[in-house]
Amino acid sequence: MLFNSIDFLFFLPLVFLLYWFVFQRKLTYQNILLLVASYFFYSCWDWRFLFLLIFSTLLDYFSGIKIFNSNSLIERKIWLWISITINLGFLAVFKYFNFFIDSFVSLFAQLGFVIDVWALNVILPVGISFYTFHGLSYVIDVYKKRIDVERNFIDYSLFVSFFPLLVAGPIERATHLLPQIKSDRRFDYQLSVDGLRQILWGFFKKIVIADQCAIYANQIFDNSADYTGSTLVLGAIFFAFQIYGDFSGYSDIALGTAKLFGIRLLKNFSFPYFSKDIAEFWRRWHISLSTWFKDYLYIPLGGSRGNLSLKIRNTFIIFIVSGFWHGANWTFIAWGFLNALFIIPSIIFNSNRNNLNIVALDRTFPTLREVAMIFVTFSLTTFAWIFFRSPDIKFAFNYVSNIFDVNLFSLPEIHPLITIALVLFFILIEWFGRRGEFALSDLFIDKPSWIRLSFYYLILISIVVALIYSEGQDQFIYFQF
Repeated sequence: MLFNSIDFLFFLPLVFLLYWFVFQRKLTYQNILLLVASYFFYSCWDWRFLFLLIFSTLLDYFSGIKIFNSNSLIERKIWLWISITINLGFLAVFKYFNFFIDSFVSLFAQLGFVIDVWALNVILPVGISFYTFHGLSYVIDVYKKRIDVERNFIDYSLFVSFFPLLVAGPIERATHLLPQIKSDRRFDYQLSVDGLRQILWGFFKKIVIADQCAIYANQIFDNSADYTGSTLVLGAIFFAFQIYGDFSGYSDIALGTAKLFGIRLLKNFSFPYFSKDIAEFWRRWHISLSTWFKDYLYIPLGGSRGNLSLKIRNTFIIFIVSGFWHGANWTFIAWGFLNALFIIPSIIFNSNRNNLNIVALDRTFPTLREVAMIFVTFSLTTFAWIFFRSPDIKFAFNYVSNIFDVNLFSLPEIHPLITIALVLFFILIEWFGRRGEFALSDLFIDKPSWIRLSFYYLILISIVVALIYSEGQDQFIYFQF
């Protein structure tokens, strides 16, 4: 089931009404309702893979109990590695098996050997990367004694499969979400209103910004050999806003939906395109994944401790693994490598913690220096997005090489003025709302109610108009990861 579908339009109010008006007096019943709703939500995509989700849940639930109950360090490690191996094994089979097989065949073909191998013809289970990381973080935290084991199977299952975050994040931690699942929840009108605002902004990002940018990004990337350099630059910029609107839009809908049920999820985006350097960008982009890799990979590798060469090594490892997490393609690895390369200067000069606050925090407008820093950071990020968007490495290099033609500084051959105006409007709203949790959280909060409501209706009307003129539902990009 997609957030931007008619089915969800009926599903969400029904679950909300049952949750607050039928089962509001019993926490256990509320959690059972949310769990059943989450399994139904997931099975609408493909009910067969629901069994894989349940198996993963059972594996980590019992592994956590075995680890917690054991007084033997060896036994604790055995159960930890059973969970890690099986979970990553499922990822390897469903997500990476064919990638390794194809790479193996390609390597030997270059050496003159023709190898005929068997490959799996399977569908990638939606959300497998996300719920696998939920379970792994829980088991590791139990092993590290950061959290007590959860013996209530309903509560643990809901932590893994809570429907707003199930298929595309954010990646939650047991230390943050489980205590909320186990605590009594009372209807909070202000929290629900805030959730509706965040859902509204998420739909605007997805339907009005991401889906409209996707039309021209796809047109330019799919026919890149026919366009001039300036048009290819425009295509890369459109994709940059497409993926941001798509993924952060999904996160806003997920966070807003969770608020309707009295639950706060981890913030996943914090205005990343206003970052003044690459290090800041990665503190603001896909925050839940970045912090997951930092806590469970970067720090165990030694983190920023040790000499400069170890810091650089660890940085490349975490970014390349992050790229590989996104998909079984060399383009994602190249994307991760480029981001590591971009961030290395800040590691060398120890400046990666220079920009911790949002730009122009106490001012309306940025300085010229800040504008230049934002422009450079966005340009580097957009350049890396070319590799992320490309179907293969050869295409990516051809796309980049075609940018630098004699017409680079000419006007683009495509002039989607309405879409460009929408993107500029979007940037403007994000800028003036950048101090809040999300763009609409504090915007116009000190203005008369008619101004706020008029603005919300404007956003809603733009969403409806975009839906009317769209050709159909566009699946969220991160469903494929």
